[in-house]
Amino acid sequence: MTDNEDNSTRNNNLRTTEDGSHTLYSRQFDQHYHNPNGAVAESRHNFFEKNGLLDRLSEPESITILETGFGTGLNLVLLADEYLNRKLRHAVHFYSIEGFPVDAETARSFNYANHLDHPELVDKLPRIFEQIEPGLNKFELIPGVTLHLFFGLFKEFNPANLEADFIFHDPFSPAVNEELWTGDVFKKLAEWSSADAVLTTYSAASRARGAMAWAGWHVAREKGALDKREMTVASRNPKKLAHLESVNEERLARRYETNDF
Repeated sequence: MTDNEDNSTRNNNLRTTEDGSHTLYSRQFDQHYHNPNGAVAESRHNFFEKNGLLDRLSEPESITILETGFGTGLNLVLLADEYLNRKLRHAVHFYSIEGFPVDAETARSFNYANHLDHPELVDKLPRIFEQIEPGLNKFELIPGVTLHLFFGLFKEFNPANLEADFIFHDPFSPAVNEELWTGDVFKKLAEWSSADAVLTTYSAASRARGAMAWAGWHVAREKGALDKREMTVASRNPKKLAHLESVNEERLARRYETNDF
């Protein structure tokens, strides 16, 4: 019996993706949490490499990130690993929303330590899932990196004075979780963002892009992770997308308005 088979016996939601990192399969949404071709590879591509975050981390200014869909906590530990590698000192605030947290026992099975330069970071995930309570929770993951984790639905999230510099839009796909891909959701995300905020998501769906455009985001195409042809990058500041291929925002916004998808 392989290690993967052993994990599957103990927890049949746990899967090993093609790059060797774990993901989960959600029976509720009938989808994997990450791309089966590589959970870590997908996260690094979508949320660290294609949005300018790695360059921004080099600047000695505080950063605020808002993530829709905490999931397994993979994006958080990748961020903390990068923070430690660069020996940073400025504050990073990581806000995340999760309606259906995984249990601590499942989190103890994650093999993300094999993909980090600071594997001890993964040990913090079970503690987070053990201690999380409904509403907004605050954890100091490491000195300088603070997690603000909201346990509840997106519609219940009402942060005070939040101005995110980066948005990781990472819920389950529009096909199974349509309520997190509406124009009203992207309007809320804009309200909680700085003037130069950059939003990235794995989805390239025209309706999702139309919802972003309708909500006032400037929208562009980018190469997708692994087997995906495209992903989406958006910003409140069009200059942030100058190096990318833009979409016809006016047409997509109009199609969204008239439900022409």
